[in-house]
Amino acid sequence: MSRQAPTLEDVAREAGVSRATVSRVVNGVRNVDPGIQDLVRRAIERTGYTPNQAARQLVTRRTTTVALVVSGAGDSSDTEQNAFATRVFADPFFGRVVGGVVGRLRPRGMHPVLMFAETPESRQEVVSYLRQGGADGALVVSTHHDDPLPALLADARLPAVLFARPGRPVPLSYVDLAHREGGRLAAEHLLARGCRRIATVTGPLAVAASQERLAGFRDTLARHGDPYVPVAEGGFTVDSGMSAMASLLAQHPDVDGVFTANDLMAQGAIQVLRDQGRRVPRDVAVVGFDDSSVAVTCRPRLTTVRQPVEEMASTMASLLDDHIAGRRTDATSVIFDPELVVRDSA
Repeated sequence: MSRQAPTLEDVAREAGVSRATVSRVVNGVRNVDPGIQDLVRRAIERTGYTPNQAARQLVTRRTTTVALVVSGAGDSSDTEQNAFATRVFADPFFGRVVGGVVGRLRPRGMHPVLMFAETPESRQEVVSYLRQGGADGALVVSTHHDDPLPALLADARLPAVLFARPGRPVPLSYVDLAHREGGRLAAEHLLARGCRRIATVTGPLAVAASQERLAGFRDTLARHGDPYVPVAEGGFTVDSGMSAMASLLAQHPDVDGVFTANDLMAQGAIQVLRDQGRRVPRDVAVVGFDDSSVAVTCRPRLTTVRQPVEEMASTMASLLDDHIAGRRTDATSVIFDPELVVRDSA
């Protein structure tokens, strides 16, 4: 005969408190003395009690699930949707976002559900999923400046926090980086190394972060008397970095310093420089952006502008938890500072 599952009454007896007190602790009611909370939690561990999630949701009106949405701009074809997902999983940036989100949510008993929203239909699916109670709120990583999803979530009054300032102002909280400052750090480092014929590989210029990094880089060089910076647009991928670097070398063969708007493109740029007999950093210095895993596996190891993605994602998740719980009602922004990490490429 199987042993009956532990109940609230079993936990109450073990802890020496009332059933109502155990219920308040299990359901996250915040006016319970911390000492009693610890007593109840230890009793739960000893008895092996597992809360009934369905019943708990009826009481708290929370699912303990949040949607982690990667949103972009594409068409409705299966090929395009598959390509979008492939690009996401190939970029170490998104893995760092997931790590930061999970690290913050897991200790709070919350879990992310990954969703893609690269078409009008899939964006509406996200809104409907949240409206129907599939998740308590959304963490949105947008890959396009004109992404309509933030406005849809704001109009529906759904709890949501964004990674990066939205292209169109909406009353939603967000975390972001001082991207112009990152561009400035890269420019000043290349100048300090003695580089004088400096170029840059940008990210997609439809992305606000790419525009900001380029603006900070250009402005700094202009302040040092360099009014013209050769530019090639990339797509945040190794292949696009290779294509952009090849284009720059064809038009400006005397280039001696390059700033790429992410580490993957820097890896591609270094490959092209190597193939064309240019030594890094002796002939051409290269600075990346992000300080991802690529920066330390690349040869030579990348000098790069660090974006604290894990900390930013963790803060994003914390803000969402505050909005869901009602501890925060107004939208807020948290801006992080970049940091130059000097290694071997520049």
